[in-house]
Amino acid sequence: MRKEMTCAFTGHRLAKLPWGEDESDPRCMALKKEIYDAAEVVYTSGIRHYICGMANGCDMYFCEEIIRLRQRFPEVTLEAAIPYLGQALRWSPGLRRRYEQLLCECDIQTIVSQNYTRDCMMRRNCYMVDAASHLIAAYDGTAGGTQNTMLYALRQGLEIITLSIPEQKTRPQGAN
Repeated sequence: MRKEMTCAFTGHRLAKLPWGEDESDPRCMALKKEIYDAAEVVYTSGIRHYICGMANGCDMYFCEEIIRLRQRFPEVTLEAAIPYLGQALRWSPGLRRRYEQLLCECDIQTIVSQNYTRDCMMRRNCYMVDAASHLIAAYDGTAGGTQNTMLYALRQGLEIITLSIPEQKTRPQGAN
């Protein structure tokens, strides 16, 4: 797929998200909507191919939202950029099933490394950035892999759409 028609994604894993695994949390549902909306915006600018790093958390949300986008726009293609073959082996059975189901929905699976290495995650991130013209990032402002990917994308001249992740639970309306 041509770089100018490709968008990659980066975001935090479950352990770094303030709602953890609770996807019914309003902040999580709002983030998923923002991911879909951002993916749709770049679609209207000519993007047809989306690359996901397949980590738990925001990557899985992105993958699911692109599958949903593809229901409206069948020409959309989805690529799983897998850092190493055993990426999901230590995850809970439920997360592993979800991962496998999402992989089945991907049009392309790119394996960056056969085995885990200290740099395989960053090599995966660089692969995604190098293949794309746009990056959607779900980012909470903290140091780590998401920030490093965004900085690399900035140096490579990608257009970056940043979706912020709220740190605190939102207070119910009317609460003091």
